[in-house]
Amino acid sequence: MNTITIPKIKINKEGGVVILSLREYQKLCETAVPTYYLKGKEAEKLDRLAEEGMREYETGETINATSLKKALKLYGKKDKRS
Repeated sequence: MNTITIPKIKINKEGGVVILSLREYQKLCETAVPTYYLKGKEAEKLDRLAEEGMREYETGETINATSLKKALKLYGKKDKRS
């Protein structure tokens, strides 16, 4: 058995420590993200948005960026040119 030492200063600074098994942690992660079920107009609107996004992707109209900040910057430049 291995012993883990955590300094009290670090615990106080971070606000505490939680120890979970990997299985418990994975279960917690799965339940932490809410699941939404859309019906009617909301579902249709989301379907149309997804279809539009796939069409843009297939035609090469999407923006390739490493971060959201860069993507918004590129998108702004694209809009100004149009």
